[in-house]
Amino acid sequence: MKKIALVTHGCAKNLVDSELILGILAQNGYEITLNENETDIVIVNTCSFICDAERESISTILELVSKGKKVIVAGCLAQKHPEEIKKEIPEIAGVVGATDFSKIAEVIKNIEKDFVSEVNTKPNYVYPENVRRQQITMGASSYIKIADGCNYRCGYCVIPYLRGDYHSRKIEDIVKEANELVKRGVTEIILIAQDTTGYGIDIYKKPMLSKLLKELNTIESLGWIRVMYAYPTTMSDELIETIASCKKVVKYVDIPLQHSHPELLKLMNRPAFDYKPMIENIRKRIPNVSIRTTFIVGYPGETEEHFEHLKKFIKDMRFDRVGVFEYSREKGTPSYNIKPRVPKKIAHKRFKELMEIQQKISLERNKSFIGKKIPCIIESFSDDGEVVARTEYDAPEIDGVVSIRTTKPVVPGDIELVEIIDATEYDLVGKL
Repeated sequence: MKKIALVTHGCAKNLVDSELILGILAQNGYEITLNENETDIVIVNTCSFICDAERESISTILELVSKGKKVIVAGCLAQKHPEEIKKEIPEIAGVVGATDFSKIAEVIKNIEKDFVSEVNTKPNYVYPENVRRQQITMGASSYIKIADGCNYRCGYCVIPYLRGDYHSRKIEDIVKEANELVKRGVTEIILIAQDTTGYGIDIYKKPMLSKLLKELNTIESLGWIRVMYAYPTTMSDELIETIASCKKVVKYVDIPLQHSHPELLKLMNRPAFDYKPMIENIRKRIPNVSIRTTFIVGYPGETEEHFEHLKKFIKDMRFDRVGVFEYSREKGTPSYNIKPRVPKKIAHKRFKELMEIQQKISLERNKSFIGKKIPCIIESFSDDGEVVARTEYDAPEIDGVVSIRTTKPVVPGDIELVEIIDATEYDLVGKL
């Protein structure tokens, strides 16, 4: 039996694809490992969202070929540069596109003979429902991909050109997968897609995230349901009411806005309207909601006036969590040729300014929890024996954690009521 290793880069959506790749390999009788030193065949599931992600993926590929491994490059980088990557790194054994990973077993069979390329020039992501995911990270939480691809063409984003148009999965398939994950000990499921709030429009002819959440809310042993990557125009009153009323749906809204100024939003091909009433509506309808968003600075055409507008917006709206990214110029995106470009120094200065503003807001917000008891999901144990947990207001890996001092025996996945005794800009300290 051949042993195959897998190395994965990129986002949670890519992680799910990696778990599906491992599932396909297992179904085809391969032994699988996450340690590349145990085999001579390694699949690298790559990210190509921005230049830094590409560089990280390429660095891994180069390191592996230098060790004499047979490397199959899969995912977004293979989709974006299938010919270039073979030309620049001739030692690689094969490439598999971002929507072609169902052919991975076939590729492995053929790399002994010759270089193999399986990259569809018109990507079309269809979730392989007959594959049982082999989870890389077993713990308190697990991601469920409810759709892939995207029908929007945001000015900075290469994803639609790598993954194709939006494809939703059926409600019954998602619910079945959620039930299986819960049986395996998962307490929190996190719904992901390029745009979760557009879920169902392609197959049911109307948004169906509310219905999906209500179905998932009935799963008995499930603790929390979290939704990531909402889109401003599909954040409907019906969806807001569903989040508010479903007990297991955490009161956490992740809605990447990218900017506040209508002129910049138009340049980005994003919905250009005043986001303030929408944010106020979410807060009014979902008591104690935590709102996370992201912004891009240094986008081509961003003036000082646009940036000042964004600064004021962040100060006024006092978001619970904010991610800030410096614009990355990517070939093949609508923004690639937009001028004037913002110098990198200015973009970085703007990034630092926004992060400083948000750190103050975040510290005040975290201090407001001191003295309160809040439900936290147990995640892991630190080297010094402290328990690491998260509140319902924090998504794994991107938001804060709670360090808990306790002598009580706890198990990852347990949801415990924790008293908060201290706070920093991003994290909390609690006792149990």
